[in-house]
Amino acid sequence: MTISGHSPDSSPGRPDETPDTETTLQEMVLESQDIAGFLTDLAVMAASRLSAPDNLVHCGVTVIRHKRPGTVASSDAKAHALDELQNGFGDGPCLAALRSRTPLLIPDLAGERRWKPYIRAAMAQGVASILAVPLDLAGEAEAVLNVYSGRSRGFSADDISTVEAFGGQAAGALRLVLRITQLSEARNDLATALQSRTVIDMAIGAIMAENRCSRDKAFSILTKASSTRNIKLREVAASVIASISGEKQIKTYFDE
Repeated sequence: MTISGHSPDSSPGRPDETPDTETTLQEMVLESQDIAGFLTDLAVMAASRLSAPDNLVHCGVTVIRHKRPGTVASSDAKAHALDELQNGFGDGPCLAALRSRTPLLIPDLAGERRWKPYIRAAMAQGVASILAVPLDLAGEAEAVLNVYSGRSRGFSADDISTVEAFGGQAAGALRLVLRITQLSEARNDLATALQSRTVIDMAIGAIMAENRCSRDKAFSILTKASSTRNIKLREVAASVIASISGEKQIKTYFDE
């Protein structure tokens, strides 16, 4: 990837040795309960690895959903506030990087002429330089890693290379998390559909037995009651079963 901006000075004081990023990300995938949890761990990890005693770095992750940017995760409250600030303006370096899918460096906000209202607001919050790296999620979603420093030229050439490599590895892990989440959601949707079908079928059977009618007639009675009462078909079916057996929780054979 290519950074848009000027070459910054080196930042001293950052430790040279860090744990293997790929291994750490794999562990995060296994341990995360959801996407938000994974992204929070990702933001904390990025901020920790880029921070130095004389250069505290804040990191956030912005995701575009339904064409609107939202702060999904952050390393700390400061990062969250900075991401929300930019989202509120609707434009800025991080959103520009996300939309163009190109990394963007603002080495010194004092000399930046784009996004003037946002830049003034960010400087008022103590930000002096910003680095934004989009995460390539292969069409799964759109996300960008936003890194903020209170120092002018707060990101060295090594930092930029680190964030680019980190972003590439993180994107691969995030794609995996997204797919796992989608499979889990699909499984939950199927379980819900099966449970609803079971409840409705049981209610139809009860109506057939009580009224000595066909399945079609029983289903018609059930749907008419749903329409008349303006409540969901499954809820009407559950009330029918509850009135006969007293059962309020109907389990399917697919329940764990």
